[in-house]
Formats: sequence, structure tokens, C-alpha cells
Amino acid sequence: MNYAIVFRLLGYVLMIEGALLLLPAAASWIYGEWAVLGVFLVTAAVSAAVGYALRAIKPKSKVFYMREGFAATSLSWIIISIVGAVPFVVTGCIPNPVDALFETVSGFTTTGASILPGVEDLPKGILFWRSFTHWIGGMGVLVFLLSLLPLTGGSHVNLMKAESPGPQVDKLVPKVQSTAKILYGIYFALTVLEVVFLLLGGMPLFESMLTAFGTAGTGGFGFKNDSFTSFSPYIQWVVTIFMILFGVNFNTYFLLLLRRFRRAAASEEVRGYFLIILVAIGIITLNIHGMYDSLGVALRHAAFQVGSIITTTGFSSCDFDLWPTLSKEVLVMLMFVGACAGSTGGGIKVSRFLILGKTLGKELKQALHPQVVAPARMDGKLINHETIRATNVFLAAYIFIFAASLFFISLDGFDMVTNFTAIAATLNNIGPGLNQVGPMMNFGGFSNPAKLVMIFDMLAGRLEIFPMLVLFLPDTWRKF
Repeated sequence: MNYAIVFRLLGYVLMIEGALLLLPAAASWIYGEWAVLGVFLVTAAVSAAVGYALRAIKPKSKVFYMREGFAATSLSWIIISIVGAVPFVVTGCIPNPVDALFETVSGFTTTGASILPGVEDLPKGILFWRSFTHWIGGMGVLVFLLSLLPLTGGSHVNLMKAESPGPQVDKLVPKVQSTAKILYGIYFALTVLEVVFLLLGGMPLFESMLTAFGTAGTGGFGFKNDSFTSFSPYIQWVVTIFMILFGVNFNTYFLLLLRRFRRAAASEEVRGYFLIILVAIGIITLNIHGMYDSLGVALRHAAFQVGSIITTTGFSSCDFDLWPTLSKEVLVMLMFVGACAGSTGGGIKVSRFLILGKTLGKELKQALHPQVVAPARMDGKLINHETIRATNVFLAAYIFIFAASLFFISLDGFDMVTNFTAIAATLNNIGPGLNQVGPMMNFGGFSNPAKLVMIFDMLAGRLEIFPMLVLFLPDTWRKF
């Protein structure tokens, strides 16, 4: 392990977080929240100072490999979450440090699971920071770092691989830094576009920004206790459309910018993603239409919830815990499917399910005809053995963590549906579950040990599991 380069990267991350903390400080200043302003400024100063000290460490070698990439990524997310939790504790908004850490990790990992029974009375600066963590974590902290700093030495793609969601990471252009800039450019442009559409619908600027932060990062923290239940149909449709758009692989948007429309449309993952959404909306609309005044209202709520769950955003336009069992089962299945690889969404990812399906088809053909050569292809390209192996290993690790987490939180004594959907919601970075963790409920009833388990699950889910698991391997920390 090249400790010096890891500490240096952590220093950069803390300096960036110190700079980002100035934005909620500005919100506190605008709204005259002087005590909250002071907390943000002090936290920003301490974060930047510690970061500057770590950045000053001079590594003997500037080379870093996957081991350093995994360690730097995992530790970065843990450290920014701890620092990000400080304003919640010091201001008294969330006095329990474990609860504050849960809320912050939920923000940065774009989960949107909250321990707060109500949010409307929180200071504006805290509300801004709470939602802004979604936007920071949506694309990735280290991807943001790579877009800003021309780091020397090392294989920078190792950092992107450790942080970016999906079975494999493709560079859009030869240089990793340029790829990071393109990704963040698309991310920023879509965020601004959503703010514009929300403003056109009469939503105030502050609320529009918070909504866009949550939608872009597929987070789900709301600024109203009922999430989006009380907003107009126009606002709900805008949020629905943008939630779905942010669940698309950003490589597709890059292809569209290059006017390679045929290649963009040929993506099996994107086509599968939209097909799943359409089928789910159709099933739920037919299942719930009797609960609402018209088919149009049922369609709007079905589309909102499907878009929210499959993209792992976690907003809600109604209490879907009151829906029939079939509709709730469809939503639970969507929790596991998740969005596209290379998006800001969580879950197992559509691409992995496609790979598993194609692999299953290949094995069935070879079971019937042992001599036949039946290569699995995706987007016209051969799926290599390494990708299939990585997908299978990911699924095995996912099942193990899910089962272990479910066992540990069961000690709190909640019912099976609550426990199962709580783990599904945190490991897949969804937000709300069912029963005691439903859309109108919260996670505050769990014990601190159970919350720590779910904190690990949120981080593991966001970082595709392995960067978190390698922290527990002794070989990770051996010097080379």
C-alpha cells in the first residue's frame, strides 16, 4: 500500500469538501441564520486545514493501483460523511452522532433514507447542505476531484473504477480527466435544465435547487414532510421525467452530443431500462386505478413511483404503502433492478441483469448441445469472461451482505417486511421501504447498532461493494 498517495488524495478531498461547505454557509447568510453560518464556516475551515496538511505529504512514488484506488475511495466517502455530519450535530438539528452520520451517509450515497420525523422546521442552510450532499455524491467525489485537478502519476482510471457504478467503466475520451469533465458537464447541464422547468411551474428558486439536487443525484431528501404529495401535477411530471433521465447511462448522452443517434439507440441496457419502466407503469396503473379519481391520476402516481424506485431516488407523490400487494411487489422488484450503469442511480443495475440473462441463455444452450459455441453478446460485442465473472462475484457478495445485514437488524424486533425493505432500501440506495420504513415513515426507530449496519450497507451499495470489503483485508494495508 502506498500510504502517502492515499493520504494526499484524502487531503484533496477534504479541501474540496471545505470549499463545498461554503455553499450552505452562503444559504445561511442569505436567510440570516447566523449561528448556523458560523458552524458551516468553522467546519469548512477545519476541513480545509486538515486537508491542506494531508496534501502536503510527499509520496516517494506517485503510482497507485486498484488497491490504492479502492482504499482512497472508501476512506474518502467515510471521511466526507463524518465531516459532513458535524453541522447536524453542532447545530442541534440531529444531536445523536450516529443519527447525524446516518443522515449524512444517506445524503452522500444518494440513498435518501432519513431518521428525521419532520424536516420543514430545519434551518435553510441545513436543508441546503442535506440536499446538496446528493448532488455531490451523485456523480462521485473522486470523479469531481479528477475533473478539477490534473493529478500526476498513477492510473487515474483506477479511481473511476472504484467509484463509478456498473460492471465496467469506459473512458469517453482517451484522458480520464477529460472524461470526468464531460460527465460533470452533462450532469451540471441537466441539473440546471431541471431547475428551469421547476421555476416555470411556479416553484421558488431555493426549493427548485433542492429538488434538482435530489433528482440529479437520485437521492430523495425532500424539504416537505410529505415529499411531493402536495405539489402540482406539473411539478410531479417534471420530477418524474428528470428522475428517469438521470437513471440513463451518461455515455448515451455523450453519444447524443456527438450526434451518434443510431449507436445511442442501439444500447441494449438503455432499451431494457425503458422497457422495464413502461411495463411496471402499465401494471401498477391498472392495479391502482380504482383508488384514484381518474386513470390519468393513477398513471401520474404510478409513473412517479416507478421512476423514483428504479432510479433509486426515493421521492414519493403518494403513500404507496397503501397500494395493493401486486403494486408493492413490483416496486420491491424495481428496488433490486436499479438504474443503468454509468448513471447516478443505485441498485444491482440493468446491465448486470442483462449479462446474467444472456449467460443463463448461453448455459442452457450448452446444456442441450454441449458441443455448440454460444457466445454471449451485448450491444453486438462479445461479453468477455472477466465481466461475467465479476458480475457473478458481485451478486454473490451482494447476497451475502444482504443476508448478514437482515440478520443483524432483525435483533431490533421489527417485522419481516420492515426489515427486508429497510435493507433493500439502504443497500440499493433507494430511501423508503415499506411498513415502518415506508414513504411517510422514517428509520429513526432502529437502534444505533442497526443504523451502523445500514450505514455500511449504504456505502457498500454506492461503491459497488468491493471498495468497502477490501478495507477488511489485511493484504490491503501491507506496504510494498
